[in-house]
Amino acid sequence: MPFLKTDFPGLMVFEPRVFEDSRGYFFESYNQSVFNSEGINIQFVQDNQALSSFGVIRGLHYQLAPHAQTKLVRVLSGSILDVVVDIRKGSPSYGKVFSVELSAANKKQLFIPKGFAHGYSVLSETAEVFYKCDTFYHKESEGGIMYNDPALAINWQVPADKAIISEKDLKHPALKDHSSNFTF
Repeated sequence: MPFLKTDFPGLMVFEPRVFEDSRGYFFESYNQSVFNSEGINIQFVQDNQALSSFGVIRGLHYQLAPHAQTKLVRVLSGSILDVVVDIRKGSPSYGKVFSVELSAANKKQLFIPKGFAHGYSVLSETAEVFYKCDTFYHKESEGGIMYNDPALAINWQVPADKAIISEKDLKHPALKDHSSNFTF
């Protein structure tokens, strides 16, 4: 199966089957029947794409229920460190961090269920990130966790003096101080 389960319930790395030959390569980045066969019955309604340069750290973001989003994240060019934190109260992995390198070269994707704070850092000169969402963006439901919360000890793989963080992301609370409505 193209899905690698993690120690975080519902969080999976998707590795599509890639067909390569002298002309290049081909793969299905999303096939509803393949996801359905894994028990993932999601209807994606919005695609997002972002271009960022080396050192950019975006996150850690989420939308509160009932506007919470399931995401399928992949990289079209370059490389990122994709990071999630389980914020579902009662989850065996609550407050734990999972990270994986996603790149245009490895073609891995991260399937992130509702109840995770999500972010990434750009490891290459630039990176184009593409992700599918099952719920529309809803500004009033935005939430976040401090990207550099000492309790999470995330290694973003970017030198501190090269990190580029938005003003909004600098204002997020620590995990212990955040307020979300996710339960496992």
